[in-house]
Amino acid sequence: MPDPRFFEDLGPVTLSRLAEVTGAEPAPGVDGAREVNAVAVLARAAPGTVTFLSDPKRAAELASIRAAACFVHPRQAGAVSPGCAALLTSSPQAAYALAANLLHRPRRNSVDVMVSPHAVLEPDVRVEPGAIIGDGAQIGARTIIGAGAVIGPGVTIGRDCEIGARATLTFAVVGDRVKILAGAMIGEAGFGATVGPGGLIDIPQLGRVILQDGVTVGAGACVDRGAFEDTVIGENTKIDNMVQIAHNVRIGRNCAIAAQTGISGSVTVGDGVQFGGRAGVADHLIIGEGARVAAAAGVMRDIPAGETWGGFPARPLKKWMREVAWLSKMAARRGNGAGA
Repeated sequence: MPDPRFFEDLGPVTLSRLAEVTGAEPAPGVDGAREVNAVAVLARAAPGTVTFLSDPKRAAELASIRAAACFVHPRQAGAVSPGCAALLTSSPQAAYALAANLLHRPRRNSVDVMVSPHAVLEPDVRVEPGAIIGDGAQIGARTIIGAGAVIGPGVTIGRDCEIGARATLTFAVVGDRVKILAGAMIGEAGFGATVGPGGLIDIPQLGRVILQDGVTVGAGACVDRGAFEDTVIGENTKIDNMVQIAHNVRIGRNCAIAAQTGISGSVTVGDGVQFGGRAGVADHLIIGEGARVAAAAGVMRDIPAGETWGGFPARPLKKWMREVAWLSKMAARRGNGAGA
């Protein structure tokens, strides 16, 4: 279930209503009066939820599904467990997105003041001019909230933190001694879209950002909240200015990420990993513990623990350097007329 500190639950909703909103067709024998309370991804589907299957390779998982209902393509209808209602659609992920909007809504402030009376501030918190602190936010002792910063409803910030001017924190749980520099954006929606009946539609992002103790996030950096799971930054990791970390990324402890690095969705980064400036990482990869990624590298494959990779596409550093040396040698030979 989405964290109730950040999302309102709007359910329950009947399957008939879901079918009406999403355009799905209930499979024969489905009870339209059955209710669902929440959406969930397939791995988290529980009783009372509606989920979806878009990857036919995972169809075998439908046999043991515990959800009340599942959006599936008609070709997979027969694979759904008898206890789960099949809702048939050619666009299961789009139907899930529409259902999520029907069942969940991000919380907004209930009062029109800069610091909500429903926020909890421990002793010696300093709130500079123009800062906004939302309903239910909790700020630990001796934390500084910079001028013009925005702390959204339900956000929790630990003790001895520094939140820079015009930084924005939403859908986030922040540990102690965390520094978020000016203009950083923590907890905005990650990039997720799918094709709906009228074109592309956004997929609601129902997860959170968790920044553990001692993390630093540089000026202008963006850390997106999870699509359903959390985006997690481990203890004492240091993130430079203008870095982009996408939804569902999990970064270990004591990592160093230099400026303009981009890490795509659902990447897992081990402890002690270092990224040079302007590195890029494709989605759903694993970067092993202690690995190093050279500046401007383009990572398209998993990197084993302890290895150093560089180049585009990135490969082990010695291999990349040998290739660069060979290309330089061949170019020099051609420039001197060799082989003409």
